[in-house]
Amino acid sequence: MSKTLRLGVAGLGNVGVGLVKLVQGQETLRLTSKLEIVGVSARSRTRDRGIDISGYRWCDDAMSLALADDVDVYVELIGGSEGLAKQTVEAALEAGKHVVTANKALIAEHGCELAKIAEKKGVHLLFEAAVAGGVPVVRAVRDSLSGVRIDRISGILNGTCNYILTEMLDSGSPYEQVVKQAQRLGYAEADPWLDVSGMDAAHKIAILAAIAFGAAPDFSKVRVKGINDITDQDILLSSKLGYRIRLVAEAVQSGGKVRCFTAPTLFATDHPLALVTGPTNAVLIEGDPVGRLTLTGPGAGEGPTASAVMGDIARLNQGPATPPFGVNTSGLDDIFAEPTGEGMVSRWFIRANLADRSGTLAQLSDALAGARVSVDKLIQDSAGETGVAPIAIVTHACSRNTAESVIEKIATLPASVDAPQLIRIEA
Repeated sequence: MSKTLRLGVAGLGNVGVGLVKLVQGQETLRLTSKLEIVGVSARSRTRDRGIDISGYRWCDDAMSLALADDVDVYVELIGGSEGLAKQTVEAALEAGKHVVTANKALIAEHGCELAKIAEKKGVHLLFEAAVAGGVPVVRAVRDSLSGVRIDRISGILNGTCNYILTEMLDSGSPYEQVVKQAQRLGYAEADPWLDVSGMDAAHKIAILAAIAFGAAPDFSKVRVKGINDITDQDILLSSKLGYRIRLVAEAVQSGGKVRCFTAPTLFATDHPLALVTGPTNAVLIEGDPVGRLTLTGPGAGEGPTASAVMGDIARLNQGPATPPFGVNTSGLDDIFAEPTGEGMVSRWFIRANLADRSGTLAQLSDALAGARVSVDKLIQDSAGETGVAPIAIVTHACSRNTAESVIEKIATLPASVDAPQLIRIEA
């Protein structure tokens, strides 16, 4: 083995604990250097984490750990795009230390400025664990596919949302009930907002877009929509029409611009992403000359994410530092497009709950005709004793602007009892 790499680990949550376990059992791993944890930092020193950290120097202040003379690699597992996480990573890079992080928000929002420091100092800034946990998609896009002209990256990048949508279909349970179940199983945090709002997946797709398209990441231009307003009716009716709902993050290069968005999307039941169930991640990479590649695996959790962190640490002895985004920051283009999406042309799924009375379908037909939206399929469930009839429509292809205008018209119908739903259908 080559020289010992001395690690300072900031953050001892699930991923930090998983990393410590891997280091403590490194004899079973294929590493080219010995790893030594010289110091750790976290919020609580006395919390029972199920591991022995008594042999490591405890640092109440993560900044002192980032700047310690006996730390070669600062491992940032604190989380968050601002505050201590950003400050300590900046300080460690400026001090000439390698940095490994699992912090997707930090890289998506400040990756370019951090990469500039790393390039100036000639050190590694590695973040494989920031995207898709145990799926090595960052390394694949940045290194293995550097000779491929990538046109599009799309995928399921949040296992929590995928579990919720899968379980809603399988069990027929409403959203709120399934979220509570996900929390009990450890798939969702006590506050699941970052996951269900789409923000987590949006951070990840911004990182992949920057690498795939040589674009300076600009998170302010990522269009973000989550699954918070998906109902069991949406799940059931779309299933009857032959579709599955997935929260998809997508980046597409067209006309010299990169468009990034995260949104619920309908897929035919035989589509690769429709077949991904439970807390699994999957990424589709489309480009020339390889066609379509699919990477699938566990996207979160102690083991998969810690293994990605360990993979980055192992990379440190495999050669000199390379640009974090694949090319020097001076070569990254400012090509993230504004998050409008108005011109997107697609088929659309519309769900409306309308009063079950005479003339309701005529009102709906008038709204569709007024917006010049053509219907491909329409189904209506029984109102039963509720007096409210759920109706689902699949439109022919039209622009997002047009689809949104018909949603506005439906919402104002006298027969409409709540806000209608609009979801894009993948071709």
